[in-house]
Amino acid sequence: MRPARKRRLYMVLLLVTGVGAAVALALTAFNENLMYYYTPTDIAEGRAPVQRAFRTGGLVKAGSVQRGEDGVTVRFTVTDTRHDTRIVYKGILPDLFREGQGIIANGRLGPDGVFVASEVLAKHDENYMPPEVAESLKQAGAMPPHEMARPAGARP
Repeated sequence: MRPARKRRLYMVLLLVTGVGAAVALALTAFNENLMYYYTPTDIAEGRAPVQRAFRTGGLVKAGSVQRGEDGVTVRFTVTDTRHDTRIVYKGILPDLFREGQGIIANGRLGPDGVFVASEVLAKHDENYMPPEVAESLKQAGAMPPHEMARPAGARP
């Protein structure tokens, strides 16, 4: 093999190796930042991860909202009508957060089984329900029949 061809071959191999390494790093970073959704039933059945962040959601159970003495800590329960998940959140809740409404919370499952939320997202109008929450309620058979007929977020 001539020296020029040999040098070109090394450059191509070096380029392919560099691109492969960059793609591997990008995929690793992307995978670490993925946040999957788990229903309260998934959490109760042990399918939710303990070591990484994920999303959960459902309807805020009536009578479950308890505000802490510090004015920022809130404890509440979300349900998919089959199982409940207790959530603790330290921060300011969205204005539309209230009992009986659908929410999604981002965070981690604590060692005591309580979901420690880093962010709580509430619906943006009276007709909207997060698609994940609507799907889990539909599977549980808790969605009213008139709600099942239309897609999540659609207006009547």
